[in-house]
Amino acid sequence: MTSTSTTRTAVVPTTAGEVSGIKQSYGDAYLSIPFAAPPTGERRFLAPQPHEPWQGVRACEVYGPTPQRRPFGLVTTIPEPSIAGDDTLSVSVFTPAAGEPNAALPVFVWLHGGGYFAGSPASPWYDGRSFSRDGVVTVVVSYRLGFDGYGWIDGAPLNRGVLDQIAALEWVRDNIRGFGGDPNRVTIAGQSAGGGSALTLLTSPRAEGLFNGVISHSGAVGALSASVAEGIGRRFAEAIGVEPTLRGWRSLTEEQILDRQNEFNQVPGAAGMSSTPRELIAAVGETPAEPLNLAFAPVIDGTTVELPSAAIAAGRGAGIPLLMGTTRNELAFAAPGAAEPEAIVSELRAVGVGEDGIAQYRREVDRVGAQFALSQLITAQMFRVPAARLAALRAEAGTGDRTWLYDFAHPSAVDGLAAHCHEIPFAWDVLDADGVDAVLGKAPQSLATEVHAVWVEFVTHGTAPWSADPIGACVFGNTVGYDAAAYRFESELARVAS
Repeated sequence: MTSTSTTRTAVVPTTAGEVSGIKQSYGDAYLSIPFAAPPTGERRFLAPQPHEPWQGVRACEVYGPTPQRRPFGLVTTIPEPSIAGDDTLSVSVFTPAAGEPNAALPVFVWLHGGGYFAGSPASPWYDGRSFSRDGVVTVVVSYRLGFDGYGWIDGAPLNRGVLDQIAALEWVRDNIRGFGGDPNRVTIAGQSAGGGSALTLLTSPRAEGLFNGVISHSGAVGALSASVAEGIGRRFAEAIGVEPTLRGWRSLTEEQILDRQNEFNQVPGAAGMSSTPRELIAAVGETPAEPLNLAFAPVIDGTTVELPSAAIAAGRGAGIPLLMGTTRNELAFAAPGAAEPEAIVSELRAVGVGEDGIAQYRREVDRVGAQFALSQLITAQMFRVPAARLAALRAEAGTGDRTWLYDFAHPSAVDGLAAHCHEIPFAWDVLDADGVDAVLGKAPQSLATEVHAVWVEFVTHGTAPWSADPIGACVFGNTVGYDAAAYRFESELARVAS
């Protein structure tokens, strides 16, 4: 794992030892630098521990082990390599100024998605070369997933995946100057579970002072109580035949846990893909801003993780600029036999959603097709309502002038949808990355240039070039412009369901 050979990149010192990387078209990449010790043996299921120092120069020229061991599904939108090995707690750094500690460039820290149980930090869609080109240092974080990262165990800390993310941010604070970054100009960002993680860190007492801005793509925010998490953990232990303790779980291999994990990764009674329109609308009121139904996700413990909506309402993270948004058709799936659009509209009218909001919902269903009527409601319930609600809470707490919404509506040339993950190659400006054409077809470089420029401006200056409003948003579609009512339907649904 170490190397004393020289490379064309700068050799950069870190708190555990020196590292070298590889040259890119714009800057250098240092792949899978450990920020903590392998979470194995006596460290398994515990908070991250410091990595032992290494001798010589560690060659960080290829991606190392990833926590992902099972993919999200047979086919994933984003290429998500799974690499075997133990040294999974690492960061990859992309920089145009390695070995220049006085460069003081802004830093973009990325938390990948995957439902908190899948995803990979080694995806080609997370290549920071375009950010390097534009004067931004990029850090991609690898953190524990699924039961390993979030499951309840008697004697183990909750939120191990969140603790990993915080440890990575502490690594950035202590080491990023050597890569040309400024530890006082750090923006955290992520998509889906990563977007939810970014919002969790925004309100985490233990993460205060580690970043100066937040970008949340399609944030999947968890609201699991400690008691619910414990109940699920105990049932899982009983089903798999061990005591719900550190000793019991450590008696099992990783594969044994993964074989059964998905059976228990569901919050009992939570709304989901099989819910009726009435149940989905009711869920908007029952879980005001955090409707995630995954069991292995951030757990409210009062020390590391707080309920984001309550913490935001109380003013936590008030001084930190926030850019967040969703894709227009997040969970776009055809549901044969599901409720027809008119039946859904009747349910919306019954709870008091106004005609302007209903008209907005109808227009999108008419555009994508009636077969997506239910999935469009699920998209609202799981992603778009929470974004609008959190923006409104920030405004009520006096931080609306530091909160911007976006609405990614550009239809893929493949299926005509603006679905989950589709905005990532635009924000990263990597339309030539592996797998992008299969998802987006021939995507317009002009839009990637525009979206990426907004992200660079936010990371660099903490601002977005449109009005800050809890309903209005910049719409990235066939054209780009500000829509003062982009989230009207979701805002009305949140109001009447509460």
